[in-house]
Amino acid sequence: MADEYFFALTLEGAKANEVWDPEAKSTDDYQGGHKLIIKQALLGPDAKEGEVNVVQVEAMTWKESIKIPVAVLKGGSANNQVQLDLSFPDPPVTFTLIQGSGPVHLIGHHLIGGPVEEFDDMDEMEEEMIDDEEGDIKEEEDEEEDEGPKSKKAKTQNNSSGKGKAAPAKNNKAKK
Repeated sequence: MADEYFFALTLEGAKANEVWDPEAKSTDDYQGGHKLIIKQALLGPDAKEGEVNVVQVEAMTWKESIKIPVAVLKGGSANNQVQLDLSFPDPPVTFTLIQGSGPVHLIGHHLIGGPVEEFDDMDEMEEEMIDDEEGDIKEEEDEEEDEGPKSKKAKTQNNSSGKGKAAPAKNNKAKK
């Protein structure tokens, strides 16, 4: 099970940058690692009017590191916040204010995988569940074999043409 924490950082000043790398700071042994989700970037009330602020992210793709702008915010305009849905499963991630002086606030969630012991317990529980399911399936197959086929054939009688005809159903109710 993952733990979820509020995440926020502020980029303020020309060329300000912050690195998110919880694995470098942590001494805990976590399987499943860390994941960062950024949901919003907003310009602080102290931002200079008319100044354009650009936030850039540097993160790993499956092959290489990539740098890309993710938010452009202009002080004193209606464009002072942006909704994001950025997910970073692999630290480190570097946030840089490549233009403007901010302050720009980034808000999101920091997810942390469970400790290794939790995952070991979960593995054992999964194995038990699989064994139980396999046992249930085997029991059902055994029951089906014991009962045998359950098909009933309709009784037929010959008519003058020699073709089969279904016999009428008997009524077991007593007649009055």
